[in-house]
Amino acid sequence: MICIVDYGAGNLRSVQKAVEHNGAESIVSSHAADIEKADKVIFPGVGAFGKAIEAVDHLKLREPIIHAIEAQKPFLGICLGLQLLFEKSEENPDAVGLGVFEGEVKRFPGTLKVPHLGWNVLIEKETSPLWNGIPDQSYFYFAHSFFIQPQDESCVIGESDYGFTFPVAVQKGHLFGLQFHPEKSQKWGLLILKNFIEL
Repeated sequence: MICIVDYGAGNLRSVQKAVEHNGAESIVSSHAADIEKADKVIFPGVGAFGKAIEAVDHLKLREPIIHAIEAQKPFLGICLGLQLLFEKSEENPDAVGLGVFEGEVKRFPGTLKVPHLGWNVLIEKETSPLWNGIPDQSYFYFAHSFFIQPQDESCVIGESDYGFTFPVAVQKGHLFGLQFHPEKSQKWGLLILKNFIEL
């Protein structure tokens, strides 16, 4: 059973449909008990960092999410869900992220058109079970104005280029994060979710 965490800031139905397409059972939930019972957790998100982490805290999901990660459950953060795994964001400097990854979320420079929207290449920096069967430099769908900057770059497994090279995928044990939207990325996105389901 996969729990897709609902804190009011995600493309939940499209993520669930992509998971179901791969034959997995899932539940969309905002309840701590469902996160605790799940075999795997997907943490999607779109919107503002501050408002989203406020919703996570309002629903009392911070501890269950961190506990699931510490328990080594396969865990996948998507887009804003990835960013919330970091300590802080320039978008809302006073907001305290989950801090599972050390580092911060930075705004794209003003010289670039934001949001970074549409299809872009994934450069596979390190091997990962998520990349099984996916050719390096395949295209994925992005929609974001901020990017992650991990303190320890050894967690970075994928990069992309938008005026400069920046991290778009991280891994630490059973914990994964993707800046792009696999649920909107057609064939290769569905395969990434299949690889996650089969962990």
